Amino acid sequence: MKKWFLLPLLVLVFLGTVYWCIGKIQYRMNVMDVEEYSPISTLKVPETLLTRAKFPFIDVHNHQWTMPIQNLDKLVADMDELNMAVMVNLSGFRGKYLEWSLDNVKDHLGHRFAIFLNINFEELDDEGWPQNALTMMEEAVKQGVKGLKVYKGLGLTDKDNEGNRIAIDDERLDPIWAKCGELGIPILIHSGEPAAFWKDKDKYNERWLELKQYPSRYRSPDKYPSFEEVMTEQHHVFRKHPNTIFINAHLGWFGNDLDRLGQLFDELPNVYTELGAVLAELGRQPRHARAWMIKYQDRVMMGKDTYKKEEYYTYFRVLETADEYFDYYRKRHAHWKMYGLNLPDSVLKKVYYKNALGVIPGLDAGLFEE
Repeated sequence: MKKWFLLPLLVLVFLGTVYWCIGKIQYRMNVMDVEEYSPISTLKVPETLLTRAKFPFIDVHNHQWTMPIQNLDKLVADMDELNMAVMVNLSGFRGKYLEWSLDNVKDHLGHRFAIFLNINFEELDDEGWPQNALTMMEEAVKQGVKGLKVYKGLGLTDKDNEGNRIAIDDERLDPIWAKCGELGIPILIHSGEPAAFWKDKDKYNERWLELKQYPSRYRSPDKYPSFEEVMTEQHHVFRKHPNTIFINAHLGWFGNDLDRLGQLFDELPNVYTELGAVLAELGRQPRHARAWMIKYQDRVMMGKDTYKKEEYYTYFRVLETADEYFDYYRKRHAHWKMYGLNLPDSVLKKVYYKNALGVIPGLDAGLFEE
C-alpha cells in the first residue's frame, strides 16, 4: 500500500522538477544583456527632428586630431550644414604640430576655426621651467592661438620627476594660470571624471555599462585621488587666479548636481562651463535644467567633444524643442530618455555664440546675428 502511494508522488515530483527546469531553460534562453536590450517605444508624442541649429553656434569643445594634414574644406561643409560658425580645436598640441595646424587653418577659411595650445605639465621639474613654457605661450598667442586646453591627466595621472602625482593646484603651475590671464586667453580645463567612476561597479552604479565597456575608466581609490579631492584642487585654482578665465569642461562634472555648479558660479565670476559629452544630464531633468540654464545663461557655452556630425542633432533637440521621451545617442552615457528644454531664443543665442565671443579672443563676430 505504501509503495502504491509513493510511486505517484515520485512521478509528480519528477514531472514538477522537469517543468521547473524547462521554465528555467526558457527563461535563460530569453535573457539578454543590457547592451542588447533596446525596446522601441510605443509612446506617440510630437517629434521635432532637427539637423541644423536655430542660430549659428561656436563649438568650444572639439578635437580634430589630424588638423595639420586634414581636409578642412570637407569639415567646413559639415559645419555649414549644422550651422556651426566656428569650431574650437582643443587639440592644437605644441611645437611643429601646432605650427602646421595653424598654417592649415590659415589656408582654409581660418576665421572658422580657433586653436588651443596644450602644455606638457610633467616638465614642471625640468630645467627651464616655467620660463620655457611661458615663452612658448607668448609665441603661440602671437601665431594665433586662442586659449589653453588642460587635459584630465593633470590631477589624475601626470607625475613629476619624483614620481608623485601633480595636483591641479600645485604651486609650480601658478605661473601658467597667471600668464593666461595676462595674455587674455581662457583656459578650458577638464579635471576628473564623472563621480560614478569612483563608485562600486555594481547594479546601483548608473555608469556601470560604461565601466564594463571601458574598465580603465574605473577610478580605484588605491590608485587615484578621490573625486572630491580633484574637484577641490580645481576650484582652488579658480579662486587663486581671479584674473584668469576658466571654462570648466563637461559642466564641471556637476551636471547631476546643477545647484552645486550654480554655487560655484555665484562665488567665482571668472568661471564658465560647456556642454561637451554631458547633454544627457540636462535632458533627464528638463524642468530644473531649463530654469538653471535661464538663471546662468551668461555662463554656459555650446560644446560637443568627440566630433560626429549626426550627434549634434540631439543637442539641438534637447536645447531648442519641447519634445518628450527620446533617445540619447550613446547608451553608455545615458540609458534614460531625453526631454527638450525649449530654451528661449535669447538664452539660445548666449549658449550658442554670445558667451564664447565674450571669452575667446579674436573670433569673427561678423559670422553671427546681432
